[in-house]
Amino acid sequence: MPTRNGFTLLTLAEFEGWIAAQRVARTILTLQQHHTWSPAYAQFTGTNHFELQAAMKRHHVTNNGWGDIGQHFTTFPDGTIMTGRPLEQTPACIKGQNAHSVCVEHLGNFDAGRDTMSAAHRASIIGLSGAICRRFAIPVNVDRIVYHHWFHLDTGARTNGSGNTKTCPGTAFFGGNSVESAQRTFLPHIRSYLGGAEAARPAARPAGIRYGVVTTDTLNVRRGANASATKVNAVTLGSIVRIHDERDGWLRLSASQQEWVSARFVSPVERATVNADTLHVRSGPGQDFGKLAALARNQEVFVHERTNGWCRIGLESRWVSEAFLTAA
Repeated sequence: MPTRNGFTLLTLAEFEGWIAAQRVARTILTLQQHHTWSPAYAQFTGTNHFELQAAMKRHHVTNNGWGDIGQHFTTFPDGTIMTGRPLEQTPACIKGQNAHSVCVEHLGNFDAGRDTMSAAHRASIIGLSGAICRRFAIPVNVDRIVYHHWFHLDTGARTNGSGNTKTCPGTAFFGGNSVESAQRTFLPHIRSYLGGAEAARPAARPAGIRYGVVTTDTLNVRRGANASATKVNAVTLGSIVRIHDERDGWLRLSASQQEWVSARFVSPVERATVNADTLHVRSGPGQDFGKLAALARNQEVFVHERTNGWCRIGLESRWVSEAFLTAA
């Protein structure tokens, strides 16, 4: 597993073991699928993985003004996989949809008539997607494995491909970029990798689990419930964490590991699911406030505050009607 400039290159077999061992405090609900469009297969020489990844990072930081490369992982035509943005950080990939997501960019242009996906690349995309779904208990369905094409570029609303959208991850990506194509020609491969139809069902959450949002820029995760315990990780502002236990002002983030954070920097939130076909996100708690975005049925959110039948669903002022949310 060679490493250069903070990136690590892995085979699929190496990635499967690597992702299974990652300790991630941030709650992850969704897997995003993208293609790079440029660079494409013509720019890949078979040995320039790190150079292409570094160039993408430079573009994202210099041209887009982001703090890091946008994606968590990049897959390559030879079937290899490269790490990118740290998993504890929210990606910069789909406007309004990045919270609680893992973003993967597949190097190539998979619009019809462009790059023909190699067999190695195809196997890598299926295996990587399945391994991420297994690690984070992401059910294999089109609510939780999503294509960039399904979201409006200006508003971030889910339109399933209508209006102002990108073709990403490509009009020929595993047979097409529509919701129906994903259901028919992509997701079955992931289910097969995971061992069958059970993969389509959400994993049962442990009884009594709660959620909280990190309210400080960086919050250290420690091996024990005290400030002198060894630091093992850190989560960032706005991350949603799972709370399994509480002790003397400390919160345990893992059911199986000793991973604790100070409760002073975590505020409780509630998990909910959108039960309307379209739910407008507004800039304040009422219909007179402007529309910021729209959510689709079955999208999951976290409620930070309730007032007069409205729910704030972010650290910033983003509000939706409580009537169209169901407790998850």
